[in-house]
Amino acid sequence: MRSADGRHVITFNGEIYNFRELRTALESDGGVFQTQTDTEVLLQLYARHGADMLGMLRGMFALGIWDEARRECFLARDAFGIKPLYYSVSGGVFVFASEVKALQEAGLAGGRLNARALAGYLECGAVPEPDTLVDGVSCLEAGHWLAWKDGVLTKRCWWRPRFPVEAARSPATGRNDAADLRDALIDSVRHHHVSDVPVGVFLSGGMDSTALVALSRLAGFEHFKTFSVGLADAHIDESAIAGRTAAHFGTDHHEMQLDDARARTLFAEFLNATDQPTIDGFNTFVVSTLAGEHGMKVVLSGLGGDEMFAGYASFTRLPRLLALSAAARVCGPLRHLAGHGLWLLGTHGGLRRLGEYLHGPLTLGSAYRAFRGVFTQRDARRLAAHYAGCAESGLAMSSDPVGEGPTQADEISSLELRHYLRNQLLKDNDVMTMARGLELRVPFIDRVLFEKVAPMPAEVRLRPGKRLLLEAVPEIPEWVRSRPKSGFHLPFLRWMHGGLADYFSPHARSAPVRVDHWQQRMSLLVLGHWLRRHGLESP
Repeated sequence: MRSADGRHVITFNGEIYNFRELRTALESDGGVFQTQTDTEVLLQLYARHGADMLGMLRGMFALGIWDEARRECFLARDAFGIKPLYYSVSGGVFVFASEVKALQEAGLAGGRLNARALAGYLECGAVPEPDTLVDGVSCLEAGHWLAWKDGVLTKRCWWRPRFPVEAARSPATGRNDAADLRDALIDSVRHHHVSDVPVGVFLSGGMDSTALVALSRLAGFEHFKTFSVGLADAHIDESAIAGRTAAHFGTDHHEMQLDDARARTLFAEFLNATDQPTIDGFNTFVVSTLAGEHGMKVVLSGLGGDEMFAGYASFTRLPRLLALSAAARVCGPLRHLAGHGLWLLGTHGGLRRLGEYLHGPLTLGSAYRAFRGVFTQRDARRLAAHYAGCAESGLAMSSDPVGEGPTQADEISSLELRHYLRNQLLKDNDVMTMARGLELRVPFIDRVLFEKVAPMPAEVRLRPGKRLLLEAVPEIPEWVRSRPKSGFHLPFLRWMHGGLADYFSPHARSAPVRVDHWQQRMSLLVLGHWLRRHGLESP
């Protein structure tokens, strides 16, 4: 869209949920509008406030604005990085897009692998910001803006998630954090339902998506569709619980039974939809297929609830891993830690990651790397050198991730928000929903909500079992409350030995390191497909 005076041109992906309030403020100050869109509001805000407008926005966005008078291009990305944005500079030409493959297929990206990014992907299952697997193409980090003028790039961070020191204090007398959270959640859900088309909800058997359904009803939205996926594997199937929850709240519920034949068909489509390699996202692609078949254009997801309210095992296991490993170093020998350490890290290839962790600095960052890791750093470097055709010695070890916060629990929350959520979950969910023509909205990942919740003491906000969320939304039924945390899992272990064996086996056999777990096999499978698709075959 071009501004009325012709000076500014914008391209914009996302939704600004408070654009009507912003428009009213602009009109009271003389602004005149030709459309009813949030896009025109962004144009006028930028003309008046420049980069300072970003702090006024509530929503998700990746945007580019060209200023004809200044001959300057301005890019910006939302606070949490819900919407992706990639850019490259080559030969004095500045290009940007919402997907790396857009630059590749337009011939505007390089043809060389970024070996450092490749090692990062193999280590954690997703490409960490600001790298991409294409050398010379970068991801604009979440909460950042960038300006390009006269061939010079300027980049700044405009927002980052912080837990203030006040969060460590004891709860104040008379304070009611559950009531405050309830109000903030209803407010966020109400804003995320703003749409010209019907809004649906991805509903699993878990607490976060159930909370979204309950909060949607509390926010005044009575008639909407919910979507879930059923599996033949009874130990991971959540469809019965999701159906019971949908019936309880009276939603228009739809379910897909994912048998092996359909899983194979959808898996091939999933691989083709992938932008940057990832070990995640197939579950979102499947439920997005279902929603798309029912004509949906906008859906809500419970992403972010685990990071905000201590839903992951990392909140309990990482402190125990640090304590056990520190004690073992003092008391020795380390072999006594092996059984406990493997349980604390999980089951996927944990022994080698545990060994690497124990022989390095015993920090929260290194423990988190071991907990969330796929391959060890050493194996990731060997694999990256193999695929990129370079010397392993030329690949530097990546630094440990860093969390911020006044307490250890806040630090873990920060790590999950800034790494797992940002680098993997949000990127994958955006790509896989957009591949089915859906706009995904995430009410738990809202800057206004975060700024209301972050000052709450960690001992209140991050109690095990998401106790604060349960207190804030007592409408969550008992059959959901009493379930152990499981997540939405797919039977990849069975598939890779059965209906998808021909996809998985070749990549594991040709790898220069030992490949044990399905996540390791998945990472090599997706990488190999991505390399072939873009003409970057491994040596």
